[in-house]
Amino acid sequence: MKLTFLGAARTVTGSCSMLEVGNTRILVDCGMFQGRAKEEAMNEQPLPVSPSEIDYVLLTHAHIDHSGRIPWLYVNGFKGEVIAQKAAADLCSLLLPDSGYIQEFEAEWKNRKRMRAGRKPVEPLYTHSQAQESLKLFRTVAYDEIIQLTDDIRVRFKNSGHMLGSAFIEVWICENGKETKIVFTGDIGNTDMPILKDPEPIEEADYVVMESTYGDRLHNDKRNKAEKFLDIVLDTLDRGGNVVIPSFAVGRTQEIIYEINKNLTLPAEKVIRLLNAPVYIDSPLAISATEVYRKNLDCYDEEAKWYIENGDNPLDFPNLHFSRTADESRAINRINGGCIIISASGMCEAGRIKHHLKHNLWREKSTILFVGYQAEGTLGRRLLNGAKKVNIFGEEISVNARIETIDGYSGHADCLGLINWLKNFRRMPKGVFLVHGEESALNSLSDRIKDEFNIEPIIPSREESFIIEAQREVSRSFEREVTGRFRYLPVISLLEDVKEGISDMAAMLMDEMIEGVDDRRLEEITRKLKLLQKDMISVLDADKT
Repeated sequence: MKLTFLGAARTVTGSCSMLEVGNTRILVDCGMFQGRAKEEAMNEQPLPVSPSEIDYVLLTHAHIDHSGRIPWLYVNGFKGEVIAQKAAADLCSLLLPDSGYIQEFEAEWKNRKRMRAGRKPVEPLYTHSQAQESLKLFRTVAYDEIIQLTDDIRVRFKNSGHMLGSAFIEVWICENGKETKIVFTGDIGNTDMPILKDPEPIEEADYVVMESTYGDRLHNDKRNKAEKFLDIVLDTLDRGGNVVIPSFAVGRTQEIIYEINKNLTLPAEKVIRLLNAPVYIDSPLAISATEVYRKNLDCYDEEAKWYIENGDNPLDFPNLHFSRTADESRAINRINGGCIIISASGMCEAGRIKHHLKHNLWREKSTILFVGYQAEGTLGRRLLNGAKKVNIFGEEISVNARIETIDGYSGHADCLGLINWLKNFRRMPKGVFLVHGEESALNSLSDRIKDEFNIEPIIPSREESFIIEAQREVSRSFEREVTGRFRYLPVISLLEDVKEGISDMAAMLMDEMIEGVDDRRLEEITRKLKLLQKDMISVLDADKT
């Protein structure tokens, strides 16, 4: 059999692996690349085989970086089955059409600029209607159900604790009379998370394809996350500010609703302060996803089930308001203080959260509270890294609000959690492939695994293939050359770095204008910028010829 890594290899997004067994081709996930232009350009790259030649997609969970290219696969000829746990399929019925809307909107926005420049229009990756059509390919399964794909291949989905419907996927392959078991972790969940059951242990595998998002760090707030959350919220409300929480529409938003509801059992003085603060869920997608959560109670942990059995809906409380329309969202922007705003997107790259940031970042009394991962190159990461000014909708906004983060709510296990999950194996797998991580996380986790288990993990590159045979060492097959327009990706990355650096320099100089400018230093910066401008004009002129 051959295993090829088509995404989330030495990066976090775009999860997609291809398993070829005889004439059967299986994708595990088909996710969208997200982040900077360099990553997003990868969404257009063709697969090494035609989508029509793929038989199955096994989906670990519904997040767009794992599911987002399924409609693209369908548009380009895929007619096989997408197999997913029921709750994951329910969430995909919301997330994928929503992603189609975003693709159409972004293509329309790009084409307005391209038309003014006399350039050809671009097509969206897929449309809302195409995403809706692709849902007919989904086949739902229950946790722990054995599915026989072919005479030689069977699979099973186990609860991974990452989000509603998320799964580890166990794949058994029989070749030449010998059986090999591969486990694809998808995203490994945290333990003791609101609503969700803990990740299930897996005790046997020959090979593991394992995520490493937090392979280089610990969740320091894990034990006291609820206490820290309440302290930040009440402190901000007491100062007269708003608490703005950028949150993933699916998963994190529901967990934060649950956490606020739990806090209503605290001493009366704190409860009164919380009940006096309206809580706004300002994301139509999050509102719909909350309904899916309410329907899939079988995925809840014992604590959440206890609330339901005692007549308390853990995803509802008196001061919770759902903002469905644009007018309702705009009305929130007129609130100067005293409320909690939970809005998508979680990394602040799109959606209504950008409006709330625009209206609150400059307020000293407000707090921006991050409760999820912020990928490199995103607005959320820049704020966490201490940016003094940011550009939102073409307007420069000063960052005067407090920036806080609680990493204990992460849906991903930290480095210790990843190691502990591996300790469940009665016998260590022959091979561990590390994916879904930035370079520092991959290398750090690899070192930890070597120290702990005395095995050398493999960190595959994008489109690198491996031959796997029972009773034999895994061997590299080939690395597909990146050709054509994708040779420009490193250049795009460099340009983005230059753009980001210039933006940071502009913010720095704005601060110095207020505090007083060092003339000699200003002359030196001006000289260097003129040289950079000259070089850039030279590059553009050469490109035209």
